[in-house]
Amino acid sequence: MDFELLHNEADHQFEFQIDGQTAFVEYFTEGKKVYLTHTEVPASMQGQGIASQLIQKTLRHLKAHHRILVPQCSFVSAYVNEHPEWRSILSEGYQM
Repeated sequence: MDFELLHNEADHQFEFQIDGQTAFVEYFTEGKKVYLTHTEVPASMQGQGIASQLIQKTLRHLKAHHRILVPQCSFVSAYVNEHPEWRSILSEGYQM
């Protein structure tokens, strides 16, 4: 399935609403830098590629808004490692 990315600025997270549950990645900002700190998918939905789709859409959003990625979540770091096309938005000096 293809889920719509929601930017929940009040809770500082990008999220999918799925069947009354929320999959999300939390963040905080510092200027143009966006620190992705924690990714969570409800247990009943794990293993379906939802977290990967969430991170992919979040990174597209960051790129479209000319933001700089600082991955602090291990899932986000692993995703960027596996998808080198996103290294172009990494914070300068950040090593994967």
